[in-house]
Amino acid sequence: MAFPSSVLSSLGQPEVHGHRGCRGLLPENTLPAFAHALALGVDVLELDVIISADRQVVLSHEPWLAADLGRGPAGELIAPAHEQAYNLYELPYATIRRCVVGEWPHPRFPAQQPSPTYRPLLLEVLQLAEATCQRLGRPPVGYSIELKSAPTGDNFFHPAPWPFVELVLAELAAMPGVAARTTLLSFDGRVLQAARQLAPTLALCLLNEEPAQPAALFQELGFVPQVFGSDFQLLSAELVAQLRAAYPTLRLVPWTVNEQADLHRVLSWRVDGITTDFPDRLLALLKRPAS
Repeated sequence: MAFPSSVLSSLGQPEVHGHRGCRGLLPENTLPAFAHALALGVDVLELDVIISADRQVVLSHEPWLAADLGRGPAGELIAPAHEQAYNLYELPYATIRRCVVGEWPHPRFPAQQPSPTYRPLLLEVLQLAEATCQRLGRPPVGYSIELKSAPTGDNFFHPAPWPFVELVLAELAAMPGVAARTTLLSFDGRVLQAARQLAPTLALCLLNEEPAQPAALFQELGFVPQVFGSDFQLLSAELVAQLRAAYPTLRLVPWTVNEQADLHRVLSWRVDGITTDFPDRLLALLKRPAS
């Protein structure tokens, strides 16, 4: 079963964050992946959102139809060189929903089980997760929602940060109690700055994949977020200790940790959470039973 964060802290265990559900096991950012991650016992569902032409909040890591994930609107295979032409920000959700994903394993995850499905709306995921937690009799899950944004994509692949955040907040408001268990994530500091003004009590996470000093990143952001989500390969025991000393309340949730040796190493740092494509592996190391 999943454990509340307070219990995990007392046990000295990190939260288990299922990356895109459980990408190593089932197609990413899909309802089957999230349902399976919850059954495994993850504490947090990590997911990515983009915006459709009709302003729907849709789950997808890329703001286009990724060729290695599935088909186009007419059932056609997508040529990798042309996938960005299938811009989700220019497609209504009814069209996006027709695009099948999960027919074949992801090329980077050969053990992933095919499960033909579609890209769901954020609201569908929240409704599924809340109902599944109740059915399983497990504590409510947390949500780490990444807004896929970059300055070069404004008003082409996605809205500008302020309206993007507003659309996501509206979905959270439609599910009472969910916002208190949600963290908004982004590599784009502008998104976090907008979210801080629009929803001052919402937890925010700055993501990082560059070899930069966290203090410099926070200075550029203009504030210290509640969570720092770094590529685990940029961290070390020494840097984690320095961050703990400099920012005692900062939560550290590195990503994406998949291999056994890496999981052991990151666990030794005593971080607050670990994001993984294989939550089953991490849960087994923590000796935690399934829900």
